[in-house]
Amino acid sequence: MDRSEAERSLLAAAERLYYARGIHAVGMDEVCAAAGVSLKRLYQLFPSKEHLVAAYLDARDTRWRGRLRTHVDEHATDPGDRLLAVFDWLGLWFAEPDFRGCAFINAFGEVGGAAPLVLAAVQRHKVLFREYLLGLSRAYPGGDPEALADEMLLLAEGAMTAAAILPEPRPDVAARARRAPPPCSRRLPRPDVRGGVPRAAGRSPPDAPSCPPRTRLSTDPRDHPATPATADRLEPGSPPLGGRGLRFARPIRSVTGP
Repeated sequence: MDRSEAERSLLAAAERLYYARGIHAVGMDEVCAAAGVSLKRLYQLFPSKEHLVAAYLDARDTRWRGRLRTHVDEHATDPGDRLLAVFDWLGLWFAEPDFRGCAFINAFGEVGGAAPLVLAAVQRHKVLFREYLLGLSRAYPGGDPEALADEMLLLAEGAMTAAAILPEPRPDVAARARRAPPPCSRRLPRPDVRGGVPRAAGRSPPDAPSCPPRTRLSTDPRDHPATPATADRLEPGSPPLGGRGLRFARPIRSVTGP
């Protein structure tokens, strides 16, 4: 086995073992056994475990971002759809049987700042991911691409963490993130929650009801008869305050206005 082949085998074994079980739980001997490489050769290529972990993370970063880019390029052309396609790909990744969350967040959680090479690899990945989102954001008309990229990054990072931790179906996490574009991108095409198909920006589904005219509460005290207590204004069996379907025995009268 030549040097390049040994390096590829070690990095593949390290990624498989570290991602599945964690960095501290896997010894160098186990990585060597899985890769079919001697311990001496391993240390010739990677002087320490920190070097091996950082190299595995760099290799994973290149492959991870490549998969994301390929999916976006193959499934979307409209700038808004390309941004949303990021979450589509996250949903596919979350559904993979060996998904264990973000390898970079996991590595940072295990070693933190105690391993500078690992920390640098984690930060490098996040910076490059943001740069990719920034490129997509710059192609989207209007708004602030820097702010949009930051907010898309936070949505994506939050979805990765939630998908790894929450008990619900993991693809659902990505779907919800897809339906919640950040405040600075309200013109992004929103998916039709009934069918999961994006609809054109600024348009409602064909059968959506029209919005009622805006109203303001009447300030005339005669329109709001006093009652002994808030609870008295609720019909029997109504949910508590803050719950859905709150019903008042005496509806508040409104008048149309600006």
